[in-house]
Amino acid sequence: MSEKKLNIKLKIWRQSGPKAVGAFVSYNVSVSPDASFLEMLDELNDGLERKSEIPVTFESDCREGICGTCGLVINGEPHGPMRKIATCQLHMRNFKDGETIYVEPFRAKAFPVIKDLAVDRSAFDKIIQAGGFVSVNTGGVPDANSIPIQKEVSAEAFDSAACIGCGACVAACKNGSAMLFVSAKVSQFALLPQGQPERQKRVESMVAKMDELGFGSCSNTYACEAECPKGISVRNIARLNREYFSAKVKSKNVEV
Repeated sequence: MSEKKLNIKLKIWRQSGPKAVGAFVSYNVSVSPDASFLEMLDELNDGLERKSEIPVTFESDCREGICGTCGLVINGEPHGPMRKIATCQLHMRNFKDGETIYVEPFRAKAFPVIKDLAVDRSAFDKIIQAGGFVSVNTGGVPDANSIPIQKEVSAEAFDSAACIGCGACVAACKNGSAMLFVSAKVSQFALLPQGQPERQKRVESMVAKMDELGFGSCSNTYACEAECPKGISVRNIARLNREYFSAKVKSKNVEV
C-alpha cells in the first residue's frame, strides 16, 4: 500500500542577494508526513533542479538540533510551531494536508540576508570572540574535574551552555535583541570558577560588541525564551544585567 502524502503549498522568501529585492514565491509539494522540514526542502530543490530552476538556498549542518544553523521562520515563528526544537527536528506530520506554509529567513538588522533563506550570523561569532574565553596559568593548574563545584551551580551553568547560537531569540524579538544569547554565554562562564579571572572584562566587552553590531535592546516580552529551541531562561538576562552593572562599578566606568 502506498504511503499517504501531504499536499502542501509553500510560500518561500526568494532573494538573489543581500541588496536584491525579495518576494514570496509559491511552490506545491507532495511529501511524506514522516519527512523532516529540511528533507521536504531537499525534495523541493531536487524537483527545481530537474526543471533547471534555481534551488532555494537554506542552511543546515548537523540536522540533529545541535548546531543551530538551520534556523528559519515558519508561519511567523522562528523554528516553526513546535516548542524546544530546531527547524531540522520539525516534521511534516505537524502540518495539515492542504496547508499553506510561509517560510522566510530570520529577520534582524544584525543578520543580513545572504540569499533566500540564508542569513549572515557571524555577528554572534564576533560577540563570542570579544569575551568568550578563559585564561589559566600553565604549570600547576589543577585539573578541572578536581575543582569542587556545587551541583546546583554546575547544573545552571550547563543549562546556559546549552545555547546553540541559532539566533531564534534575535528573530523572535521585536527589537532584534541578542540579550538572551549574550546572557547565556556570560552566565556559563560567570557561574564557574574557571571563568572568574576575566569576569568583569568579559561582560563589558561582549555587551559593547553586541551594541556595536546593531542588536536592539531587550523588549522584556519573553518571546526569546518562548522560541528558544533549548529553552534558555530569561533569568540569564537578569544575571547579565547584574554582572554588567557590577563590572561598571568596579571599573568606575558608570555613566552619571
